[in-house]
Amino acid sequence: MKRLLILFLVILGLVNFSFAQESGTMKKAVMVISHEGFRDEELLHTKQALERNAINVKVASTDLSEAEGSLGARIKPDILFSNINMADFDAIIFVGGPGGVSYWDDPLAHKLLKEADSSGKIIGGICSASVTLAKSGILKNKRATVFPGDSQELIDNQVNYTAKDVERDGFIITANGPASARAFGEELAKALKE
Repeated sequence: MKRLLILFLVILGLVNFSFAQESGTMKKAVMVISHEGFRDEELLHTKQALERNAINVKVASTDLSEAEGSLGARIKPDILFSNINMADFDAIIFVGGPGGVSYWDDPLAHKLLKEADSSGKIIGGICSASVTLAKSGILKNKRATVFPGDSQELIDNQVNYTAKDVERDGFIITANGPASARAFGEELAKALKE
């Protein structure tokens, strides 16, 4: 049943994307996932909310072969993580899940986040992915949330941890986990339309 629901959400997202693409100029976001172990809802529900709001979403990972979520969702990334050019996007969003920790100390992730931050682009991190943002330095002295089990990582990086479901501080939006994915996507879309 879970697989049918995931398949339905993916198909619905593709239909919404096609309609929005035909309707005019779109903002562009790149969602970064781990190749194995991204959290399905955090990618799919967030992506669906963005596309429903006419945001063109590309998925990036470290490999272009089919990526697998921790609950079994499969998706073929559009671009390699190493090929992300922030000049091509209005937002960068890191997706959590067990595999998301692979970006926590990744120099390229930190470089992209700092570049997006200095350009005033929208930045998102959901669940454990908020730690990647914190470790890059862009969350220092800002409000943010994260999966509760990783809250000390934010505190240790001088982040004002709020424990909210979704938190926004300027151009940076964070969320605490899968249950907040839709609200996270809507908040990202709202920020992209401002």
